[in-house]
Amino acid sequence: MTELKIQHILTLAYLLSQGAKHNFVTITTSSLGKSIKKSQQAASKHLLELENNQFIERIISGRNISVKITPKGFSEMTKLSTILQKCLNSSSSHVELKGILVSGMGEGAYYMSLKGYTKQFKSKIGYIPFPGTLNVKLDKKVDQKAIQQFETLNGITIESFSDEKRTYGWVKCFPAKLNQSIDCQLIVLERTHHDDSIIELISKECIRKSGKLQDGSKVTIKIPVPSEIFQTKSLI
Repeated sequence: MTELKIQHILTLAYLLSQGAKHNFVTITTSSLGKSIKKSQQAASKHLLELENNQFIERIISGRNISVKITPKGFSEMTKLSTILQKCLNSSSSHVELKGILVSGMGEGAYYMSLKGYTKQFKSKIGYIPFPGTLNVKLDKKVDQKAIQQFETLNGITIESFSDEKRTYGWVKCFPAKLNQSIDCQLIVLERTHHDDSIIELISKECIRKSGKLQDGSKVTIKIPVPSEIFQTKSLI
């Protein structure tokens, strides 16, 4: 395992994708280099190093190179896969934020009562929220950074709508739990007056009353992580 470098892993991954586990596959160093984002010379060097360490077998006939991964090479990739899978499965399944309660500007109660919103809340999250939002000021920069990822994720979307006066922006909802006991929704707004240090929560009932909270109360919010956070592009 210690003999495998990152460039070797990428090369073996490419070879596996081409069917080199059981068969000799014909490749070119230029196509390999392009796939692993290295030069042709570097790709050629990687193949030589893998062959010298008995991770692959090579048959060279003129300009043609046929490559097959050896049992040793496949075993090392399997070990790496097992380690990565174990690490990924042990990752936290939620984002945890800490902050203190602060007063808002009173606009939440107005917006949460608009029919264009309440009708959608009822059908999409199962209830009409208590009029108003709970404002939490996040303590640390790391929490403020962590919350930014929800801006690009697909939560439960309350669509924007218009009336005779104006257009109201969309709202995205993410199920959350406050202080381990209060069910609520983190809301991400298309339009907000708050900076990144303030998040807003809604619930079926008055959170301040049910949680016996007031301005300055310390709170912890846990938000299940949508699976799309872990959707990554292939390296090859």
